Amino acid sequence: MTESGAGGSGDNKDTEPLEPPSPRAPSDSPAPGADTPTREFGFPPGTAGSAPATAASDIDGVRFDDGLNSGLSGGLLGGVRAPSVPDVPSPISARYLFPTEKYRGEWRRHWVHLMPWYVVGTLATFIMGLISGMLTKSGVDNTALTVTVLVWLLILGFVGWKILDWYMDRFILTNKRIMLIQGVITRSVAMMPLGRVTDMKYSQTPMGRMLNYGEFIIESAGQDQALRNVPHLPNPNELYLQMCEEMYEPEAVDEREAEPEEDLIPEGEPAPKPADA
Repeated sequence: MTESGAGGSGDNKDTEPLEPPSPRAPSDSPAPGADTPTREFGFPPGTAGSAPATAASDIDGVRFDDGLNSGLSGGLLGGVRAPSVPDVPSPISARYLFPTEKYRGEWRRHWVHLMPWYVVGTLATFIMGLISGMLTKSGVDNTALTVTVLVWLLILGFVGWKILDWYMDRFILTNKRIMLIQGVITRSVAMMPLGRVTDMKYSQTPMGRMLNYGEFIIESAGQDQALRNVPHLPNPNELYLQMCEEMYEPEAVDEREAEPEEDLIPEGEPAPKPADA
């Protein structure tokens, strides 16, 4: 038993596709079984119930790539927005850039990098409070209590130093190289040219996928590498794609950076005049 297709039997396989039925024109004649004629009504453009009449010139030249930079696709917590990359380098990184290279962005390590020091500060505060209460109840000399408070302040000062060190660290990407700046008083600057990168990957633990951070492993042609493992970088997927595009499609990056963005000012409306000084 053969199945027959539309417009013929199953033996005739070379059937031509059927043309779609032409739209029925509105008619003033009554429908079968109706007393009054049927009439189709339309909404004027721009009113409720009709599609907005948007001219193509209103959206021509507008860039729709904000979703790529927002970081909504990174990590399991996709609703968390990623911090935007500044257009100009910060004073911390600007001193290490030479005039002919093009700045692409800089990143600070993820806040999870400070998690061990947060734990140390919290435990030190808890233990100090416990010991201080015991010393006060036992009536011991105030010297022991003073030493306990000083040790606690020393630990908190060390934690604050680590937070400042984290704030000063920068991972920088330009069109020629990648850099890692570390240290507050003793400053170290590790650099690797993009042309020497032979292999690059990033890894994420389950916690890293939830909080959207990862560790970058960068291989180069040399034996001794000053910049190889960079842990706790935020938004690793977006950063990985940006670095790969910079290495393999630098012309596309330059063209996109040079593309002007048009202001969303409707035609016919004068641009706002600057206030007189």
